[in-house]
Amino acid sequence: MGSLIKEISIRDIEGVSIGHAQDDRAKTGVSVIYFKNGAQAGSDISGGGVAARETLLTDPVTADNPLNAVVLSGGSAFGLAASDGVMRCLEEHDIGYDTGYAKVPLVCQSCIFDLAYGRSDVRPDAAMGYEACQKALKECDTSMGSVGAGTGACVGKMYGIKQSSKSGLGIHAIQVGELKIGAVVVVNAFGDVFNPENGEKIAGLLDVNREKFLDMEEAFVKIMTTPKDLFHTNTTIGCIICNARFDKAKLSKIASMTRNAYARCINPVGTMIDGDSIYACSVGDVISDVNVVGMLSSRVMEKAIQKAIEASKIDNEAYLKNCCKK
Repeated sequence: MGSLIKEISIRDIEGVSIGHAQDDRAKTGVSVIYFKNGAQAGSDISGGGVAARETLLTDPVTADNPLNAVVLSGGSAFGLAASDGVMRCLEEHDIGYDTGYAKVPLVCQSCIFDLAYGRSDVRPDAAMGYEACQKALKECDTSMGSVGAGTGACVGKMYGIKQSSKSGLGIHAIQVGELKIGAVVVVNAFGDVFNPENGEKIAGLLDVNREKFLDMEEAFVKIMTTPKDLFHTNTTIGCIICNARFDKAKLSKIASMTRNAYARCINPVGTMIDGDSIYACSVGDVISDVNVVGMLSSRVMEKAIQKAIEASKIDNEAYLKNCCKK
């Protein structure tokens, strides 16, 4: 992305910490992105099957109270219970918006559908959310792949779990001068995933023998010739964090520009059977241009998506054993 841009650790963005918790047997989990000094936040929702909590906190017409955390999880809508544990953990540490009667933690959450992989009757709950939040408060965990909310993620699910590819959670961060931008993403897309630099397919729909990729777009056109109700089993959820100072309106614009990364890396994307969502959060006072930050955020998200795939390949053998039970 040019000589002016250098890669950094997301730990280098001051006031941001990540914690993960998961059930490795049930194949589901939670990731908490904690903002030590709070964060202004915007969002962009492009999918039609969303499982989310408190996203109205990111609406430019609501109060400018800073977020304390963004929660990403598995479990579909059941997984929204994880935020109860995150709120309890933050309250115990005296963190939240002071109402004068109690401090109320402000927490947004988005979930992926991972019930088709592992166990469908075990989902992230308050206890798992509490554990992930405790870890985020102690230190920043930069693990990627099948960790936290990425534990049960997979992609290319046109023909179900047996012909899909393992995916997971990815993280990437850059610095340009004083500006720092990081991305955290859980890739659980209905579509295929590509390297946008060369168009190479890196994960997605496989043939019945799991030996080669099928053309997802062609398969999609064929299956939709006769309209049918496909399972809402997909979602790519992500969060951009920057140290530039923006209000919620500009952050929502940054989130919508970041969506270009989804379009360049995933096809199809943003369908009615995806819950694709992006949060954009500001944790600093660096002065920068919203258009530049939006452009760079899209590129950072692209890298995070690719890392989510690459970091999950080590779990392929275990994934085969689990998915072939379905």
